[in-house]
Amino acid sequence: MSYAQQMLESLQKGEDKKAFSLFNKVLSFSSDEEKFSLAEQLYSLGFLDEARQLYEQLLTAYPEEGELLILLAEVLVDMDREEEAVLLLEKLDPADEYYPRALLLLADLYQMQGLYEVSEQKIQAAYELLPDEPVVQFALAELYLEQGRFLEAVRFYKGLLSGGTQEIAGISIYQRLAESLSAGGAFEESLEYYEKAMDDHLEINTLFGYAFTAYQAGFYQTAIAKFNELKEMDPDYHSIYLYLARAYEHEEELEKSLEAAKEGIRQDEFQKELYLTAGKLSLKLSREEEAEQYLRTALALDPEFAEAGLTLNKLLLQQERYEDVLEITSMLRKDGEADPQFLWDEAKASNELEKYNEALLAYQEAYTFFKDNGSFLEEYGFFLMEEGKRTEALMVFQQLLRQDPANEEWMLLVERLQE
Repeated sequence: MSYAQQMLESLQKGEDKKAFSLFNKVLSFSSDEEKFSLAEQLYSLGFLDEARQLYEQLLTAYPEEGELLILLAEVLVDMDREEEAVLLLEKLDPADEYYPRALLLLADLYQMQGLYEVSEQKIQAAYELLPDEPVVQFALAELYLEQGRFLEAVRFYKGLLSGGTQEIAGISIYQRLAESLSAGGAFEESLEYYEKAMDDHLEINTLFGYAFTAYQAGFYQTAIAKFNELKEMDPDYHSIYLYLARAYEHEEELEKSLEAAKEGIRQDEFQKELYLTAGKLSLKLSREEEAEQYLRTALALDPEFAEAGLTLNKLLLQQERYEDVLEITSMLRKDGEADPQFLWDEAKASNELEKYNEALLAYQEAYTFFKDNGSFLEEYGFFLMEEGKRTEALMVFQQLLRQDPANEEWMLLVERLQE
């Protein structure tokens, strides 16, 4: 039995000390063929440094062997020594038969660094050498998909399918094509390829993609069926519940929608969007106390969650709980970048609480954002009249009259204010 075989046997038995002692003998006495075979097996077992030593030794003996250079570069990448791998790959002679493989590996490395333009150049160079090679076409398609260049990705994925390639490295081309079409907005065409992908292999991420695309296409019953199918397969797949709830809501099945949101909260108690959805649904079902609880929890999870704050304020204003409204607006406006609706809410609440100076300041600030909003201008105009600010009120009602010249109420108010 060779030293390489003895080493592998020792590793299988967990006799690591003996195995690494034998490794030194492999380096010194084994044939190059045995070293090459052992390097491959050690790499597959995760013994990267030992594989590296063997490949480096073999490269010393065969410096022009492109395959060895590629294999060593792959080991270095897995060891997080990407810069060394790049330098190594750049040495490969363009005439070498392994040059296209080196280009693809370089492209992966540059893509990992976010250097998409350089990555594309490398893959395009490989494509010019091997235009009919599926792996090269797939590399281009994957790069374009990651960059959001969906039309180009679709072209290459479809090219692979027309050439008879349905899977590469365990990845379904049907699934990738469906994902590209969906991301590009071609939802209905995407569904066709999701179905083909699931015919080949029913996998939860593909099923989610199918369900989500059906939701985006407005096929809510299909989306509901597929989300529920996915839930049966993996109830811990947290992304299901928000869209399942929304799909039920689109179908006006509000109780089922709320139950889906609650189920999602039980699975992931930190998903603020689920609390917002549950709060809105509770309002639709006239369960105000429950709605407030969900909305306050959403804000507790994210104190800058404007949509939750606005929805809660709308409820509080209806309930005439003006102090609570000011509490919410104060919290959401503290960074100075909140939705301007909070200014309007603050103005309303302050006015109702007879805090007229604060209300005036809030109305004046909100006017910048709502000067074309008829409802705001009407409210602001009447507030100014009540505060005795006739000149300012006149300007506001004149603005309303310009928006609606036939409005007799505004005509009369403008005449009255001009007296």
